[in-house]
Amino acid sequence: METLKLQVDNLKCGGCANTIKNGLRQLEGIKEVLVNPEEQWVEITSERAIDQEAVLNKLRAMGYPKTGTTEGLEKLGRHLQSYVSCAIGRLEGEDKN
Repeated sequence: METLKLQVDNLKCGGCANTIKNGLRQLEGIKEVLVNPEEQWVEITSERAIDQEAVLNKLRAMGYPKTGTTEGLEKLGRHLQSYVSCAIGRLEGEDKN
């Protein structure tokens, strides 16, 4: 069993957490995803070695890059993208209730 914990940017609420959980669970081998919006971290658990690059790429594509890895206009673009991901996560969360 392997665990990876990352600080991420743009993580603001439960909607963001839902988006991240749903997105990372699509990656092969991911067993559990814990997300803490207040402290802006994501913890991934896998039964085998975690492909950290795949996790980072997936987070970045959803608008939640690892803290300290983006700058300037790219960071602004990711920030805006995270708002869209957040809204989707909120809608998906409401559908389950």
